[in-house]
Amino acid sequence: MKKLALAAALSVAASTGFAGTLAEPVIEAPVIVEETNASSSAAAVWVPLLILAIVAAVVIAD
Repeated sequence: MKKLALAAALSVAASTGFAGTLAEPVIEAPVIVEETNASSSAAAVWVPLLILAIVAAVVIAD
């Protein structure tokens, strides 16, 4: 019976030790990751192809 009372006393003492404090908890700010837009557009492909076609037409015409 003494061991049971000792175990109960220790469990009560241990549980109050981890109860926490009155201080405000420290909450870290969330990390915000901004996605960048891909720089692929139709103009990036068509403009060099158009220039290449014009140069090819000039070379063939000469």
